[in-house]
Order: sequence, then structure tokens, then C-alpha cells
Amino acid sequence: MTLPNMITIMRLLLVPAVVLAMLQSLWGWAFAGFLVAGISDGVDGFIARRWNQSSRLGAYLDPVADKLLLVSVFVVMGFAGELPLWLVVTMVSRDGLIVCAVLLSSVMSHPVEVKPLLVSKANTAAQIVLAALVLGELAFSVQLGPLRTALILLTGVLTVASAAAYLVAWLRHMSGYGEGSRTSNSQTSDIKSGIGKSSGSSTDA
Repeated sequence: MTLPNMITIMRLLLVPAVVLAMLQSLWGWAFAGFLVAGISDGVDGFIARRWNQSSRLGAYLDPVADKLLLVSVFVVMGFAGELPLWLVVTMVSRDGLIVCAVLLSSVMSHPVEVKPLLVSKANTAAQIVLAALVLGELAFSVQLGPLRTALILLTGVLTVASAAAYLVAWLRHMSGYGEGSRTSNSQTSDIKSGIGKSSGSSTDA
């Protein structure tokens, strides 16, 4: 249990606290929790790189903590009417499709490694900025209407673009697997055909 992993676990425990604060309209506490989570994300990454404390557990926990926090915040803000439901549904659907694609690939014994694409990184950054902006508006009672609208549209476009990019990459991965399978089946048929011919020759002899 390394220090970065302990910080990541703390960030996971912050998720229900932030959600509870949002549900009780304690926007100041929710904003503070979100801010602490964001800072801790940078801190655990720095410690892991600086003192060589990277681990396989951390590689799984870190993105799970980040995604769980973002999805939870977006869902609550969607139901609170602070974000349009179409954006929340698009975000959750994208993440669900990626998880389903990874699971399907594993079931088919052709696992795919999900690597963060440039558009995906931009999408995550836009989601973080949008969530922080809305929480900040509610915490400090300010209105940044045009900026919020622009960020909502940008996040929506990047979410769709990211989903499309991952879908294309997954289809290429799986189509290559299909071609390999067809090749394998063809080779198997040729082998069987050769065996049949050989057996026929022996019989004729």
C-alpha cells in the first residue's frame, strides 16, 4: 500500500461526501471536496513518478476514482437541473459503451488495451473544468451563463468525438481478430482437405 494509492483511496472516499453535499445543496462543501480531489489527483501522480511508487493497483484505481467522481457529479447536477440531461446521458453512455467493449473483447479472448487518446484527454479536461465551473457558480452565487453554455457545447462535442474515436479503434481491433480467425479456419480446412486426400491415396494404394 503505497502513499499514492492511499491518496487515491482517499479520493474515492471523497466521492460520496461530495455527492451528499450536493444533494443537501451545500455547494461550498461540494466545491471544496471537488477541488481537494483534483489537487490530490495531481499529488499522487507526482509522488508516484518522483519516488518511483507506481503500482499496478494504482494504475487501475486512479482512473476509476477520477471517472467515478466526474460521473457522480454530472449525474447529480443533471437531476438538479444545473446541466442538460442530454449531456449527462451522452457522458454516461460513452463510458458504458467503452466498458462493454472491453468486456466483450475479453470474453472473446481478444482483450483490447484502452489507451487514452488525445481527444479523450481533451474531453476529460473539459468535463473537469465544466464541473468545477458549475460548482463554483453555485458555491459563490455568481452567474457565468455564456461561459457555461460554451463549455456545455464543447464538452458535448468532445464526448461524442471521443466515443467515435474509441469505437473506430475497437472495430479495427476486432476486425483484425476476425480476419485472423478466418485465416485460421481456412488453414484448418486446408489441413483437413490434405488429410482427406492423403487418406484417399492410401486407400487407393
